[in-house]
Amino acid sequence: MMETNDKLARLAKRIRLGENMRIAIMGLGSVGNFLLDYLLSWDKQDIEIHVCGRNAGRIAADINIARVGNGIRSNRFKKVYFHQVDLERIDAIESVLLEIQPDFLVNTSRVYSGLKYGSISWKNLRAYGIWAPLAVQYIRNIMTAVQRVESNALVINTSYSDGANPWLKSAGLPAPDFGSGNLNHLIPRLKLAVADILEVSDPSRVEVVLATSHFHDVVISKEGQDEGIAPLIHIQLDGKDVSLDMTEVYRKCAIAMPVDAKRNIMNASSNFEIIRKIVDAIKFEGKELVHSPGVMGNLGGYPVYIDFSRDAQEGKHIGFADRWFSFTEMEEANKASIALDGIEDISDGVLVYTDALCASVKRAFGVNLQKKVSLEDSAVVAEFLIDEIIKPQLDG
Repeated sequence: MMETNDKLARLAKRIRLGENMRIAIMGLGSVGNFLLDYLLSWDKQDIEIHVCGRNAGRIAADINIARVGNGIRSNRFKKVYFHQVDLERIDAIESVLLEIQPDFLVNTSRVYSGLKYGSISWKNLRAYGIWAPLAVQYIRNIMTAVQRVESNALVINTSYSDGANPWLKSAGLPAPDFGSGNLNHLIPRLKLAVADILEVSDPSRVEVVLATSHFHDVVISKEGQDEGIAPLIHIQLDGKDVSLDMTEVYRKCAIAMPVDAKRNIMNASSNFEIIRKIVDAIKFEGKELVHSPGVMGNLGGYPVYIDFSRDAQEGKHIGFADRWFSFTEMEEANKASIALDGIEDISDGVLVYTDALCASVKRAFGVNLQKKVSLEDSAVVAEFLIDEIIKPQLDG
């Protein structure tokens, strides 16, 4: 199978030949619906949008309202193709991948839909990593199918990519090329906070480079503090370095946000940003900075460059943004951050929870969490989490 760099080069060749770009969305819940709307609104016309899911009637209705809404706003009526597929069946995913031959494949599916897991875990555990076995299920099936049919799609995973992507890679499966959400949800908050402190009217003048995991996105966004472990952040205003009291910056990041499905506007926007910046870098022969959790199967979240500029190293179109901190520093910062999220280690296909998380689960829910979870056992542990924690909390 192609590596991420080679997939980017392949996509560039297709775009330059004037061929339609094919984008497949796996699952059409709230993230998928928002993403569909953004793609329909995009002024790029030479794209095919393919939606894949199980519930034909509901998805057809969702597609129709998105197309009509865009017709009202912009008089654009891009065609959207629907493919019925059960994400529990790897052979069904293989068939649809062979049919579509996507350039981008975006996984927005969830095993237990209609629930923000954080609504249960944060108030009880102050950690999200407990849900990794649920997050990995469908993307595991998708990446198994990707491997079997040797798909060259650039895969973006929206489901706890900080942990799920490296878990797959450590088990010998191909990892999604990118993850969306999490750390890049924090960046606009940081820009707003810095602009407010510096009395800058246009927050887009502020540039932020950030390396950290899901935990710090949540704790800074919700509580305005970093739990005593500083993420790696570099801030510039109009291209010049800025030094600020980060305690004040973090405090201003704790802005009110909805807790229902509207929050997924951020995740869908993250997916769209990755696609748009890749296409823009190719189209304009430029260099774009993207923040992505689980990028190329790495634990936590990282800044990377998509580079199609004339100054790019020959044949290298993706690389870590290591101007301000080294890759090793980013690895260490992410390991420390994700440990606060309840994940001690991921290696050889085994995810290890922290002792602190296991103790918190026992205290909060009265159940014993299995400390080590192999990818092979992840479905069993996911069922345990649903039956022993999620359902009792919802019923209660």
